[in-house]
Amino acid sequence: MRRSVVNCVLGVGFFAVAAALLVARGSPPTGYEASIYAGTPTATWLGLGVAMAVAVAIALLARGLDQAAGIGLGGLSVTAIVALPAVRNYRFSGMGDALTHLGWTRDFLEGAMYPHELFYPGVHGIASALHLAGGIPVERALLLVVVALFVPFVVFVPLVVRDMTGDGAAVGFAAIAAWLVLPINNVATHMGIHTNSNALFLVPAVFFAFVAYSRRRADLEALPFAISPFGLLLLASSVALLLVHPQQMVNVVVVLAAICLVQFVCRRRSGNPAIAGHRTAYAHTLALGGLFVAWSLSNERFRDALSGLFYGLATAGVGAGSEVGQRGSSLSEVGGSLGELFVKLFLVSALIGGVVGLFVLLTWLGRTRIDSESRAFVTYFGAALVPLGAIFLVYFVGTPTMAFRQVGFIFVVITVLAGVALARGVGWLSGLVTTPGATAVAAAALGACLVLALATLFASPFIYTPTQHVTDAQVSGYDSAFEHGSEEIAYAGYGFGVTRYGQGLYGVERDQDRRYRATIAGTVEPDPFEAGAYGEAYPPDRYYLVVTEYDRVREHEVYDELHHSEEGLAELATDPAANELLSNGEVTLYAVEDR
Repeated sequence: MRRSVVNCVLGVGFFAVAAALLVARGSPPTGYEASIYAGTPTATWLGLGVAMAVAVAIALLARGLDQAAGIGLGGLSVTAIVALPAVRNYRFSGMGDALTHLGWTRDFLEGAMYPHELFYPGVHGIASALHLAGGIPVERALLLVVVALFVPFVVFVPLVVRDMTGDGAAVGFAAIAAWLVLPINNVATHMGIHTNSNALFLVPAVFFAFVAYSRRRADLEALPFAISPFGLLLLASSVALLLVHPQQMVNVVVVLAAICLVQFVCRRRSGNPAIAGHRTAYAHTLALGGLFVAWSLSNERFRDALSGLFYGLATAGVGAGSEVGQRGSSLSEVGGSLGELFVKLFLVSALIGGVVGLFVLLTWLGRTRIDSESRAFVTYFGAALVPLGAIFLVYFVGTPTMAFRQVGFIFVVITVLAGVALARGVGWLSGLVTTPGATAVAAAALGACLVLALATLFASPFIYTPTQHVTDAQVSGYDSAFEHGSEEIAYAGYGFGVTRYGQGLYGVERDQDRRYRATIAGTVEPDPFEAGAYGEAYPPDRYYLVVTEYDRVREHEVYDELHHSEEGLAELATDPAANELLSNGEVTLYAVEDR
């Protein structure tokens, strides 16, 4: 492509991103948004769509600095989507683990907890630093940390592939694969304040350090005492990963252990000469494994999680099979199906995973035309998928949530391999048609995949889960409800428990004795509630019921009144057993008693 044409096209792309962000910034939400996609202006999506189309074209057609600019444009566009909650001035985003992480950050700032007392203090520590140094509200600081930790993913995936192969086509395809954000599945990995998911985006930086360390000659690039700078980078990036979430650091150790096994076998059986020439990762694997053991065994939270896994393995009916069956039954009752949800959440992942699996198999069978250096790294990461898959199976039987978290990490590895696999696939296809024709087919297919993948990046009614948007009215409503209620009366939620909000408002450590922790479930039971027996819907004879706009949207619209109906809630307002104590348009507090 001519330089002038490329410059003009790139200029249009970057201008489109800038315009999209300005429009999004100028349209903050006026209340709770059930879907961040519907709430964001159409002009923003048009601008980002134009930018992504330009980025895909430049990443596949250009090379050198032009390709780098196209990859930068695509990475910027995807990062802009990730940053939408912060750009559009959400008070906060996330109503589950995210509120607990908000509470832990408050504990750090108030001195109720120290960083070393938390198993994964990285996200909370960075947010605390932003709050203290820049005066940024704690909620917004956490939203910015999510964006900051996402950036390494779109930066380092193409860098890893460039170091693996040196092939410009593979680098372009790797960048596009990164924009699909395959590690997010919205089952157990989420785009938001979720430390396990946030840690996934740091993994490519660790992989880059390993690839660079393996290929660099010790006599040309060394610090004093023959220490490799990339070896130190491997250790440092892994320690950072440990602090964000240790589970993903364990997976990195598993990957390095699998690579060490490949290196050990190949060096003794005269395998791939490139592998024999690589620097080994034995010492790094042992050091990181030892560091994880020392860090985790001293932490009570890790010991509890490990015992829970063993309990799940030994207990019938705990595994993912039963949970999937329950989800399927619920989906059918609201007009959906597991098949439909699979297409929305996993079709793109399944397609890319299938291409990568076939490519790795053909590489091991010697049926692909790649150089020995590239084949070595494909062998490394392909071999690592075996123990990672075995761990997934163990989790699948024992703890379903952990199984889908493992899937998230597996797709980080698959994303790296996808760059090489897609480049070779298009190279094969160009032998049947033409190179421009094969590239056009690949661009169209990947463009469609980008639309579907990015449409499920956030929770929304499209995947039967409303956006977990926390508004100013929700925060003030919960705060008033907690502060002005009687000490002797417990709290219950309508569809979402109140405990998480208490943690987010007051801190996790400082709320241990508060009354909204009175019951485990924290929500009213649907059957007696819908039957009008409001006083029997929660264990105490008297309780406060908190109903939010999020609850109404989720229970009445998204769940199609599966558990609670509009009629049942409307009748509560006129029932003698209930008194409305406060309402601000998004949060309503009732006092309910058994009569």
